[in-house]
Amino acid sequence: MSRTRFVVMVSGNGSNLQVLIDAIARGELDAEIVLVLSSDPDAHALARAGKAGIPALALGSRHAPGLDKATFRRAYDGALAEAILPYRPDYIFLLGWMRILGTEFIDHFRDRIVNLHPALPGTFPGTHAIERAWEAFTRGEIRETGVMTHFVPDEGVDSGPVIAFERVVPSRGETLEDFEARMHEAEHGLVIRTAGILVPDRNSHVKGE
Repeated sequence: MSRTRFVVMVSGNGSNLQVLIDAIARGELDAEIVLVLSSDPDAHALARAGKAGIPALALGSRHAPGLDKATFRRAYDGALAEAILPYRPDYIFLLGWMRILGTEFIDHFRDRIVNLHPALPGTFPGTHAIERAWEAFTRGEIRETGVMTHFVPDEGVDSGPVIAFERVVPSRGETLEDFEARMHEAEHGLVIRTAGILVPDRNSHVKGE
């Protein structure tokens, strides 16, 4: 059986990408990253990919003048799909991808798109989830939060069938920066755990599991 082929889509620093690169290099996963794609040409994730010898591509997501938002979104999603299709991925990892993907993209890779989100299922969808969870904790509204991975079946925001999650309990004795560091550490572990789930099951997983 050939190695599992991952495409990683990322918009920023790429620390979770680096964790995946390192785990594969150590032989912990029978997988390979065949492409790193960023929405930001200046994203540090592209440099991480280049250092590891992984093909890297940037497709800027700034709205093109003269196109209405819906038309641009469809065109951009189509361009993303066309860029990825030649690499024949088994799975696409969204590790800090900051755009909602539309059906023009999802339909090409249905049941193969995996998103990482720093919240527990059903909580704090969208951006700034860590900060929002911290604020909710300080107001006494929650006792715990966490990180999760899930499939992306549609245009919903941080929804879809959950693959795995890990709980993180904030502490009143720590700063927001300390809490953020623990959340990112939990993300790193969950990325590897999720990849380990997907590698042996890539020909047998069922949508919704």
